[in-house]
Amino acid sequence: MRLLLLVAVLMSTAACGGAGSGKEPAVTAPSSITVTSPAFRDGETIPRKYTCDGEGVPPPLAWKDIPANSGALALVVDDPDAPHGTFTHWIVLDLEAAAASLAEGGVLPGVKQAKNSAGRTGYYGPCPPSGTHHYRFTVYALSGATGLLDGAGLDEALKAIDAKTIARGRITGLYSR
Repeated sequence: MRLLLLVAVLMSTAACGGAGSGKEPAVTAPSSITVTSPAFRDGETIPRKYTCDGEGVPPPLAWKDIPANSGALALVVDDPDAPHGTFTHWIVLDLEAAAASLAEGGVLPGVKQAKNSAGRTGYYGPCPPSGTHHYRFTVYALSGATGLLDGAGLDEALKAIDAKTIARGRITGLYSR
């Protein structure tokens, strides 16, 4: 029983309250991409379905105004309000530059994802330990593909995105517990 309790505690600290080993890419590129979601508006609450308290599936996203010279796209979902620094919930790498959206539930087979701050590959829904947190869904237009493999490390992926970003855009959703 004690072992189960310890595992539960460790898993809960791996959420937004845990170590936030990822930082937002230090991008100086312009914010010219428009990012939207039919599930929530910028600055509004993310529906429970897309969080750890619901189904935990990625919300649908759409974007426009991708620069014509883009070679690939990346998506980073993070929480700057996590107690121990920015917690990265999801990194999608090397989407086709012509892509204009992601459907609810995530990515198509073959799309690469890097590890998140919980050390897992894939989407980790908003799961704040307490209070209201801001979840940033940022789309990056890249000069070319990162070339990273599926399951790449968090810091490696963020550095690769930072090095190749030519434009970006964001929608921010809120979630409270």
